Amino acid sequence: MDKIEVGEVFTISDENDQEMEVEVLASAEVDGHQYAAVSFVEDLEEDTEEDIDVFFLKLDEDGDFTPIESDEEFNKVSAVFEEMINEE
Repeated sequence: MDKIEVGEVFTISDENDQEMEVEVLASAEVDGHQYAAVSFVEDLEEDTEEDIDVFFLKLDEDGDFTPIESDEEFNKVSAVFEEMINEE
């Protein structure tokens, strides 16, 4: 995967190898790395007023998504996405 497209849907596996579909809500570059804000497709399809869970994934050198490893990295990435939301 070379570029993260908003609206793209893909499957990820959790620590129990259970597969789940997620949709890209936004993408951004932070410190030379690509990140995606994603949410579970199932949650997005529900017509509810509850907040949806959004999480961030990092695109590695092989084009695979990986979790963010440190609190510092997470805080930096979440601040960038929060700023993007506030600008809209």
